[in-house]
Amino acid sequence: MTENAQQQPSEPNTELPTQYAPAEVEGKLYERWVERSYFAADAKSEKPPYTIVIPPPNVTGSLHLGHAFQHTLMDALTRRKRMQGYEALWLPGMDHAGIATQNKVEQQLAEEGKSRQDLGREEFVARVWQWKEEYGGKILGQMRRLGDGVDWDRERFTMDEGLSKAVQTIFKKLYDDELIYRAERIINWCPRCLTAISDIEVEYQDDDGELVSIKYGEGDETLVVATTRAETMLGDTAVAVHPDDERYKHLVGKRIKLPLTDRSIPVVADTHVDPEFGTGAVKVTPAHDPNDFAIGQRHGLESITVMDERAVITVHGPFEGLDRFEARSAIVGALRSQGRIVAEKRPYVHAVGHCSRCRTTVEPRLSMQWWVKVAPLAQAAGDAVRDGRVAIHPADMSKRYFDWVDNMHDWCISRQLWWGHRIPVWYGPEGQIVCVGPDEEPPTGEGWTQDTDVLDTWFSSGLWPFSTLGWPENTPDLQKFYSTDVLLTGHDIIFFWVARMMMFGLYAMDGEVPFKTIALTGLVRDERGKKMSKSFGNVVDPLDWMDKYGSDAVRFTLARGANPGTDVPIGEDWVQASRNFANKIWNATRFALMNGATVEGPLPESEKLSATDRWILSRLNKTIAEVDAFYEDFQFAKLSDALYHFAWDEVFDWYVELSKTTFMAGGEPAKVSGRVLGEVLDVTLRLLHPIVPFVTETLWTTLTGGESVVIAEWPKDSGFRDEAAEREVEKLQQVITEVRRFRADQGLQPGQRVPARLSLDGTALAPHEAAIRQLLRLQPEGERFSATATLPVAGATVALDLSGTIDVAAERKRLAKDLAAAEKEKAQANAKLGNEAFLAKAPDNVVDKIRGRLAKADEDIARIQAQLERLPEA
Repeated sequence: MTENAQQQPSEPNTELPTQYAPAEVEGKLYERWVERSYFAADAKSEKPPYTIVIPPPNVTGSLHLGHAFQHTLMDALTRRKRMQGYEALWLPGMDHAGIATQNKVEQQLAEEGKSRQDLGREEFVARVWQWKEEYGGKILGQMRRLGDGVDWDRERFTMDEGLSKAVQTIFKKLYDDELIYRAERIINWCPRCLTAISDIEVEYQDDDGELVSIKYGEGDETLVVATTRAETMLGDTAVAVHPDDERYKHLVGKRIKLPLTDRSIPVVADTHVDPEFGTGAVKVTPAHDPNDFAIGQRHGLESITVMDERAVITVHGPFEGLDRFEARSAIVGALRSQGRIVAEKRPYVHAVGHCSRCRTTVEPRLSMQWWVKVAPLAQAAGDAVRDGRVAIHPADMSKRYFDWVDNMHDWCISRQLWWGHRIPVWYGPEGQIVCVGPDEEPPTGEGWTQDTDVLDTWFSSGLWPFSTLGWPENTPDLQKFYSTDVLLTGHDIIFFWVARMMMFGLYAMDGEVPFKTIALTGLVRDERGKKMSKSFGNVVDPLDWMDKYGSDAVRFTLARGANPGTDVPIGEDWVQASRNFANKIWNATRFALMNGATVEGPLPESEKLSATDRWILSRLNKTIAEVDAFYEDFQFAKLSDALYHFAWDEVFDWYVELSKTTFMAGGEPAKVSGRVLGEVLDVTLRLLHPIVPFVTETLWTTLTGGESVVIAEWPKDSGFRDEAAEREVEKLQQVITEVRRFRADQGLQPGQRVPARLSLDGTALAPHEAAIRQLLRLQPEGERFSATATLPVAGATVALDLSGTIDVAAERKRLAKDLAAAEKEKAQANAKLGNEAFLAKAPDNVVDKIRGRLAKADEDIARIQAQLERLPEA
């Protein structure tokens, strides 16, 4: 009926502590798993491979809820596949995080009164390596706390020797294929980090600025331009207008005076200009704006750089040496004094780019940099998804992917840092440029120097799926585990990481995709759906919750909120509820062990099973099938919910309770139920293990005597179904639920016994009379039995004698008072909803609230009237 093939059990230990204490077991269990190499993958194995790419966390990072969320899901996928008989590899590692790590060490030096320039490049890089050894990798230990089943023997770092060789190899290959080039273009420049940053490392936010309109030229030959960056006018080399704009046709081709300078600049016609926006004339600063740079290229304009790398003005005496923001105010003041300010708007809210690392306002800047020509690489990355070699899940996220890869600009890969993969290019005294591969000797001799820049961090992390497996060597790991199966990551880094891995993987591996499925998740938010931010004060350290509730509780909460591509709200109350679930599993298993639950021997034949036995086994197999289907569709929330309700509602609240009568009676039926309960718990614990590994390991090994649930076999659906038993137990549940509800309505205590007559003859419920009486606290009717309340339910009748348990007159009086209150509430709500004047003025939420009150009143009236009808006459 269900499969129970795992390690041969030793004599199970039926003793469990009365309470589950996560802190006492989690660390020890994890170390045991690692010591026994359960997570180690063998490239020589004949098992089918299953590989997951881990987004390498920054060496500077620590575990946050986003990490915990994605790692929980990746771990669940890997653990399940391992149990299914796959050679599962989840390879850990870290990213060197160029800017972030360099900033950390520079801050450390600043505390010592030093700068990196004081140390020099070689000594500074050595200092960063020292920092990495002492302080980096904190997150790796935290991954152990979470229970990450990664192969620690294969841990990699994007700056280790093997990955550095991979970086140099692919740079050389791209360079030789003319897909890497050096050119002077507009880039995003961070004046704080003193480096170029890519478009995707710029975060835009609405800032208060100013919009000033400035008059250029003299007399009849004047134009008004508007700008939020007045300081850049010092680098203007033209004013542009649309070719069809009749207002300015007489000025096209002429030169006009640039205020505050001794220069004149041309008026050019360019279709980029929108004649309907503002005055229809725009200032052109090719060295400080990407659109202006493009206009300058089309019209052969000079590019004048007016700021240095720290955004300090470098031209025009009065303003030279001023910071860009100081210069802005000074220039506007000077223009105002000359009567050239036509209009000013303050505050002027507009989107401004900021460095994602340090929050400094980014400055567009003309700079000589290294670039990847992305067009052919991006085309291949798009085709791999279009032709089905790579699936994006959920499918509606494909549009975001295509929007990016189909419109990708060439990628600036050089960074003006010292920490990172140094660009393997040497410059000779006669202008020679030599790119050096990993097995080649760089040129030597007087005048030869290496490029001082390093590569963008995303360049090396883009190689992660194959460089970590030994590429460029054709290693056994690469042959076994590439291409990888699943990339599970947040939808927010499609642009940062996913597209780059696709481009590089297809290019380096001769068209073989880096992963077969891209499973995109949402972002973790607080319980109100608000983004977690230090400024909001709602950031949660998952380690605090792990300390308080256990790692399983955090994992289960995160998995239960994981709908594909959808953001995940999470609050402490939910983690507490998950802790309660872990405790429920613990207590139910403990009860089962104390009452003879066992996995020894085969399951009894069907004819020896009771209806409740057949019902739970049928439901168990349906749950296996359901969970498997949800896993294949990355529906973690649904599979977690299915397991929660099966375990708590059906196994613990119903089957265990229904079996208590059997266990109390003893004999062969108790042995049968003990074997069925053992089977159900065995399978349920295995199903739960990938999500909640610690508590299930403790319980499963205690129940079965097996070595570890980590290496147990994943349950298979045997196909056993018993719809008749399911219908029979459903009716039994209806009887128990309805009578319990009635007892509660009458104010009876849960343990209070009531005389009852059960009319079950001729129904499928007849064999369950003992269980019904036990669960409902119904005693035999006795000689003086008088049916004061009769409940027809599920084809049976339950007659109760309440004469000795409640004061009927008092209860009728109480219910009559409640009924009057409910009817008054209904009348008031109806009056308001029938008032057209009120409905015309009241906000929608107020009207909705009153409709809700009306519905509640109707529900209360029906409930109270039913209770009154069931009461005997006073």
